[in-house]
Amino acid sequence: MSKASGKPGGRKVEPGAHVVFEGRTWQVAALVGATVRLVDQEGTTASVLPAYLFADPGFEVAGVQAPASAPQWGLFETVPVKERERALAWQRHIREVETGLPAGPGSGGVPRPQYDPEQRTLAEREQAKAEEMTALGWAKVSRPTVHRMRSRYRAQGLWGLVDGRTQRSSSPTGRTDERVVAAVLEALRRQRGRSRGTLRGLRELTGQILHDTYGAKVKLPPVSTFNRLVNALADPLERPGSPARTATTAARPFTPTVALRPGEMVQVDTTRLDVMAVLDDGSLGRPEMTIALDVASRSILAAVLRPEGTKSVDAALLLAEMAVPHPARDGWPKALSMAHAAVPYERLLSLDERLAGAAARPVVVPETIVVDRGHVFVSEAFVAACETLGVSVQPAPPRQPTAKGAVERTFGAINTLLCQHIAGYTGSNVTRRGPGVAGEACWTVAQLQDLLDEWITAWQNRPHEGLRHPVLPKTALTPNEMWGALLAVSGYVPLPLSGRDYLELLPVRWQAITDRGIRINYRTYDAPVLNEHRGRPSATASRGGKWEVHHNPHDARQVWLRLPDGELTELPWIHRDHVHRPFNERTWRHIQATVEQRADREQHEADLADALDQLLRRARPAPAANTGAAAAGNTASRVRAPAAPPATVPSTKAAGAEGRAPMTEGGLQAPGAHEAVSAQAEWGAGDSLDDLEHAVGPTDGIEDRDSAPYSELTPDQGTFVLYDAYQEAEQW
Repeated sequence: MSKASGKPGGRKVEPGAHVVFEGRTWQVAALVGATVRLVDQEGTTASVLPAYLFADPGFEVAGVQAPASAPQWGLFETVPVKERERALAWQRHIREVETGLPAGPGSGGVPRPQYDPEQRTLAEREQAKAEEMTALGWAKVSRPTVHRMRSRYRAQGLWGLVDGRTQRSSSPTGRTDERVVAAVLEALRRQRGRSRGTLRGLRELTGQILHDTYGAKVKLPPVSTFNRLVNALADPLERPGSPARTATTAARPFTPTVALRPGEMVQVDTTRLDVMAVLDDGSLGRPEMTIALDVASRSILAAVLRPEGTKSVDAALLLAEMAVPHPARDGWPKALSMAHAAVPYERLLSLDERLAGAAARPVVVPETIVVDRGHVFVSEAFVAACETLGVSVQPAPPRQPTAKGAVERTFGAINTLLCQHIAGYTGSNVTRRGPGVAGEACWTVAQLQDLLDEWITAWQNRPHEGLRHPVLPKTALTPNEMWGALLAVSGYVPLPLSGRDYLELLPVRWQAITDRGIRINYRTYDAPVLNEHRGRPSATASRGGKWEVHHNPHDARQVWLRLPDGELTELPWIHRDHVHRPFNERTWRHIQATVEQRADREQHEADLADALDQLLRRARPAPAANTGAAAAGNTASRVRAPAAPPATVPSTKAAGAEGRAPMTEGGLQAPGAHEAVSAQAEWGAGDSLDDLEHAVGPTDGIEDRDSAPYSELTPDQGTFVLYDAYQEAEQW
């Protein structure tokens, strides 16, 4: 009787054999019919059925090692095909050595003489098999090899015939330095719970960890090795990288855009920034970013951030920023100044004095602007502003994203190289967004604008693979280097702008002058200059006698009225002295929906102004408790106020100038002076765009002098300190 009948080395139960049953060793005394008689060492006898005996979990035949009950076919399928074929061939050879037949006992046929168990010993059969396999071309097969393979087959079955070298489990990190592996794991841990970025961003974070921990002793592996290491260590759900995209429509013909001189073609577009920001009312939202990209040099000429709904005034501001040198902020590295850029600085400075102290960014007056068909870029205000500057507007074909491929690719570069390193990064889509984005958000739109301006200046000095010069075709140039090379062909002609030019680019609305002034959405704008025009129609008959009013949608604290002499005169909001920060229409609508009218219109307007001031104070934390310092690390050192203008801005005719404090050196008013600089303030050749903002009122994204802390030099210490507008406001 056998449990594995006919199998080589099977477990046989026959009289005289010793078996283990119920934890005791028994000897088979006899086989009586369908029962097995057992006797142990103490003489105790037992009679059991074979099925019950074999079913015992501890049953085994003493002195016999049984092979696996069934081949491990699932594991065997993981072996390479060639190795599987080799193992099956070994199985046939071993069966022939042991039984005389390649297919095993019971397969039929007559054994070959050299393998006949009746005529040859086992040792002779093993030697014959070794000689036969060597003659067939098997390398290094000897009798000990055949014996060893037989032993492995008895112990492990077919799996024992597989070459173990093919099943060695390699380390997922290979020979990478353990310190690099630990740094990658730490970088992945820091990214866990945040929005997923790219492998490049994770590589930079890993490099920072290695530098902080080991200094320059440990270097990052090559990019390809690093990417394989991250793929091996990162969880698939947290692995950085871009998701696969599936084409849903047929690919359209693509023609690359070519421009041979700066400003020949400038692409303008708007998108949402992949960073959650703290808005003016304290809520969270993704600001809109509008950039202008010069195709010839791949330079980001200008960039504007807005909390919501980019307007025509933002596009007009973009035009002004392109044509005017951008000043370098205090605290920026010297390498980001125009004097250190790869351009003919001395020659440019002789043509335009405004480049002294300017940031290393091109100054370009565009010839053609390519825009999409968004209402902002096809509006009358934007088109009129372009016509004023002699710029041609070219709308892109509908449903043709490749028409603005350069600017679209730049959006991706901003998100990849900048946004993913900022607290509050949301990822490129919701599937890559971390659960704690709202808790990370700590930057205001103005602070993000400051970071973006500095990053753009650094971008100008970064090599771009798409920029090549005929003289150096194998060298990737930076945008500044390409701009400097093209200047030798196209030249440079400065475009002077004044404060009046900026006011002319602001949106226009037509309003009547009542006895109480000009009323816009429950806000009253009044000044003594309106006395002789109250209740009277304007000379513009086509507008029903209404007057031309220019306004900034991002700062509703003043408007500008065109008087009969053709000049734009500033009219302050009657409650401007009570509201110390700029606000936009969105914040004003929120206040209107919150505050219930309980008295006449004048009192209701005063209540709205008080509620607005309280909201702005709550929405912005005190300077000493800057939220960015906790989440982003030393935010105070990163967020710098706009630099003071280099020259005093002269003041001319302005409404409500009575009682105005004198201007201090640098163009800023002394503390306590709330009125804006006159709308007629000239923006001379030595001034910058920031000077203009101080002259006509701040734009959204750049805090004004009444609310933003600015640097002032203390004579006793000779160092810069922050001006606390809130503390000063308590004394007004």
